Amino acid sequence: MVDLAFLFFSSHYAKEAEALCAAVRRELAPRLLVGCTGEGVIAGGEEIETQAAATLWAARMPDVTLTPLRLSSPQGADGLTIHGWPEGLGAERQKPVFILLADPFSTPVDEVLSVLADRCPGSAAIGGLAGGGHDFGENRLILNDEVYDGGLVGVALSGRIAVRMVVSQGCRPIGEPYVVTKAEQNVIHELGGVPALERLQALFESLGSDERRIAQRALHLGIVIDEHRDRFERGDFLVRNLIGADRGSGSVAIGDQVQEGQTVQFHLRDAQSASEDLNLLLAADRSIHRAPLGALLFSCCGRGRGLFGRPHHDITTVREREGDVPIAGFFAQGEIGPVGGSNFLHGYTASLALFSEPNP
Repeated sequence: MVDLAFLFFSSHYAKEAEALCAAVRRELAPRLLVGCTGEGVIAGGEEIETQAAATLWAARMPDVTLTPLRLSSPQGADGLTIHGWPEGLGAERQKPVFILLADPFSTPVDEVLSVLADRCPGSAAIGGLAGGGHDFGENRLILNDEVYDGGLVGVALSGRIAVRMVVSQGCRPIGEPYVVTKAEQNVIHELGGVPALERLQALFESLGSDERRIAQRALHLGIVIDEHRDRFERGDFLVRNLIGADRGSGSVAIGDQVQEGQTVQFHLRDAQSASEDLNLLLAADRSIHRAPLGALLFSCCGRGRGLFGRPHHDITTVREREGDVPIAGFFAQGEIGPVGGSNFLHGYTASLALFSEPNP
């Protein structure tokens, strides 16, 4: 008997979503079926980025409670409308683990994560934003017998299961960390008492020619999650896009809110950094955990062949580090995963869920 199944398929099959759903339900009769369209499909040992493809991942999970989740936010509505939030979810002693699939055009994912943090404090969430569509109503989401063209579907898992998560943001810190001394919403005016743009210009001038070329197209800013550490390394930052600068005021803008007193550091993203980051995180995972029984991989559509110059990078790395385990996933328009104990929506990230039996 199949307890939980995930179905991921390229947009080529969006119009056949109901038929795919019905076929899986007929042949496997899973207790819970969840799925969506993706920019590409990850299946076994392959990343199928542009061709028509579908992948099915199924698992038996005895003694595991599977709670389906369906949320939507109708156009014009104020805030998030929650349909059928299960009573008591999050109140149990063991905090559930959430796997979430959302349509990027119709779902305020940051609000969803805030709701989860409020209703299920301490719970981890992982997943991705459906892809392949270019406007409202073009993506597909599956929950059991229903196919949706917007909103969010997912599952909360609790009971006899362990789900550990690896979130590789694909960047490396450069320069020195600075304390934000003047900021407003997503605009940083000063770093360490100096205009933020001056700090950025000084950093740029200190880089070698190769790093300068990377910085011109892939410069980011990392926000320290845990300020109590003595030193900050990869994995200690929430990485966000650097989206603009104002020469007149000397300010820079990033793709998230920032507060005075937080520590930040500039980051670079390139193929080498992304590969090193994923390898290091997976090596650290295997150094303290046994091999998983299965995995789900949500990789950014900005990774793949376009970033690494060759196919199958992320899936190959996972299999080399974690072993020959059943893996499925898709290329997403945004990835969900925890950093520093809180859940965030990311970009350019590989978010990996590793399933195993709990320790005795």
